[in-house]
Amino acid sequence: MQGTVVEIGPKSCILDVSGVGYKIYTTDEALRSMKMDSICTLSTHLAVRENALDLYGFSDQDSLSLFELLINISGIGPKTAVGIMNVSTPQTLRRAVSSGDLAYLTKVSGIGRKLAEKIILELREKLSAYGEEEHQDLKGETDALEALRSLGYSEREAREALKKIAGEDISAGDKVKKALKVLGGTK
Repeated sequence: MQGTVVEIGPKSCILDVSGVGYKIYTTDEALRSMKMDSICTLSTHLAVRENALDLYGFSDQDSLSLFELLINISGIGPKTAVGIMNVSTPQTLRRAVSSGDLAYLTKVSGIGRKLAEKIILELREKLSAYGEEEHQDLKGETDALEALRSLGYSEREAREALKKIAGEDISAGDKVKKALKVLGGTK
């Protein structure tokens, strides 16, 4: 869906598409990249419920695909799936699932051990069926997260900083250094 951004809220935005305003729930990352009165393109999913039709939008098709896999797991609704996607990039979440990293998933608000186990079990099967299984270790990511937390940064601040440097194949120590540069003046 492509339209002009007319409103940006804490969890959603409103896009004007040919004179019709659509409220679209999206990730924090997508919201940060939006600018008022600019053209925005989102890959969307329409969630149909008894009493509502809700649109969920993502900045790329990869994020939308992962979101759709998550909401097909019993016990995971669209809002929980967006919450899961807010903690990390799709690639890091796939690595957490493929490596069976329960600790990484249980740090998401509202995700307990049983639900994290269910996510890993069901998503691992689905990701391998799509040929998307990744066997990279998350230890460096987890170590960097814990190091930043021990330096006094909140879980959210640390995850946001690590999310900004995602995709770089570097040691935990280098991740901490780069994340500290990103955090710069926040502490």
